[in-house]
Amino acid sequence: MRFDGISVIVPVYNSQETLRPLVTRLKSTLQPCTDVFEIILINDGSLDNSWQVVGELVDTYEFVKGLNLMRNYGQHNALLAGIHMAQYDVVVTIDDDLQHPPEEIPNLLEKLNEGYDVVYGTPQTEQHGLWRNLASQITKMALRSVMNVEIARNVSAFRVFRTDLRDSFSNYHGTHPSIDVLLTWGTKRFAVVPVEHLAREEGTSNYTFFKLVTHAINMATGFSTLPLRIASILGFAFTLFGFFVLVYVIGRYLISGTPVAGFSFLASIIAIFSGVQLFSLGVIGEYLARMHLRLMDQPSYVIREKKGQNRK
Repeated sequence: MRFDGISVIVPVYNSQETLRPLVTRLKSTLQPCTDVFEIILINDGSLDNSWQVVGELVDTYEFVKGLNLMRNYGQHNALLAGIHMAQYDVVVTIDDDLQHPPEEIPNLLEKLNEGYDVVYGTPQTEQHGLWRNLASQITKMALRSVMNVEIARNVSAFRVFRTDLRDSFSNYHGTHPSIDVLLTWGTKRFAVVPVEHLAREEGTSNYTFFKLVTHAINMATGFSTLPLRIASILGFAFTLFGFFVLVYVIGRYLISGTPVAGFSFLASIIAIFSGVQLFSLGVIGEYLARMHLRLMDQPSYVIREKKGQNRK
């Protein structure tokens, strides 16, 4: 099993210690799979010497290329920059922390060769804490509602897909992209391969509970109308609830001759309906914010510097 060419995209953030062993292992893994390949390292506003290390790797290996973004845009924005730069038929995306073993790539490529367009390397066991795992599940629930495919609960940053799929989202210029959602614009042929997930060798994860939940909200409001439907359903449900409360109040007065007493009852009803109204307004506000940002036409990323891009 050999491919005509493979482009490996690695978003880089504060990973100066892991880049060299990652590139070395990628080289050993890819050579039996293809005659030509490239490794694109996208420096996403690192605060350490990652870009300097990228430059050294570009000088050392002819297949390594580097992109230095103007600031930190986020993992998916950095991936989008690399996908636009990829020149070979198959794209591999992998994190820079060595938690995804590069040696698993041939297994994903073999599955891709069975006729699929996208293959995810899903960890058999997650090497994260309770809150991080909980946030990951929330994100995957949001992905499942947006992607509308069963495999959404198995997505990961370790994936291979056919480069032609980028044509389906070549005109996308949003500031909060989701690569997994964008891939569904071009195909529904997804597959999953269980892979090993190692403990992080250096540093700590940059994805906190808050960042993952924020990413889930961005996906839900940026690529789906589900939150608006939830707000509509809640509004309808509490309208019915208010109607039944009114029937109860009038019925009690007509039957017993006494009104419903108690400030707490009235305060509770007001609080419930006010909460639903504020929730609905918040959902609408999120969509208005997305429209505002889209009208501003902010770029998904801006490149400060390129290295090794003229190589073939």
